[in-house]
Amino acid sequence: MSTRSIVLGLVGLFLAALVFQTFYVVDQRQQAIVVAFGDPVRVVNPPGRSEAGLNMKVPFVEQVIKLDRRNIALEADQEEIITAGQERLVVDAFIRYRISDPLQFYRTLRDEQTANDRIERLVNSSLRQVLGSATSTDIISGRRAQLMQQAKVDVDRRARASRLGIQVIDLRIKRADLPAQNREAVFRRMSTSRQQVAAQLRAEGEQKKREIIAQADKEVAITLAQAREQAGQTTGEGDAQRTRIFAQSFGKDPSFAAFFRSMQAYEQSLANGDTTLVLSPDSAFFRYFERGPTGR
Repeated sequence: MSTRSIVLGLVGLFLAALVFQTFYVVDQRQQAIVVAFGDPVRVVNPPGRSEAGLNMKVPFVEQVIKLDRRNIALEADQEEIITAGQERLVVDAFIRYRISDPLQFYRTLRDEQTANDRIERLVNSSLRQVLGSATSTDIISGRRAQLMQQAKVDVDRRARASRLGIQVIDLRIKRADLPAQNREAVFRRMSTSRQQVAAQLRAEGEQKKREIIAQADKEVAITLAQAREQAGQTTGEGDAQRTRIFAQSFGKDPSFAAFFRSMQAYEQSLANGDTTLVLSPDSAFFRYFERGPTGR
């Protein structure tokens, strides 16, 4: 290879490196900080401006640090808090933020990993303060949205006071649960409470059953008494009517009356097969067997 070819090759490599060091591309989802000797000198494509695309910098002197321009999601580690009712809760939370001041963000935090660690500590501290003044019922359902808004405002205020260069977009609780060591005890307490309620309901049901049975027995007794009374009255009326009919019949035909009484006497004395009668053959008791219905 000739010296000329080597020189041309070196020149080409230098020109390529020069172009690579001079031009850079910023995506529309990114913002860039141009740094010279470790100090930020300008921001490309910050919020509120549209400078995405091909840009230039001083080669070999300025460096480009790219940051996300979109909302950044961060899931905080589980944090155990003590509520106002002295109950322990394990809280999982997540936060969404955006880099609103890239220069301030770079001066304070340098990169997103450091920012995430710092913001996570702010979130945990704010949650302990805000949720520590509420009950578990408020945290789980009652005032959850209000508490989250309060925590979000608190984290945003702390971030501004610390000059982090970020804006908090949202802060939410994914899950709030009891610690594992307390969960079984709470379940036992809930089970005991449910058993007490069930026992009370069963006792009330048993009492109600006894009341219903007593009322039914009372109504049956009243109904039977009324039926017996009505039956006795009807029977008495029937006996009276029968006696009246018999009396009228006996007055019209005395011999029939005597015959009928004898038939009743026969029925009553002979109805029981174990009865033994010792009578004379010419006894008046058997006159209708010998002489017929007239007894003569």
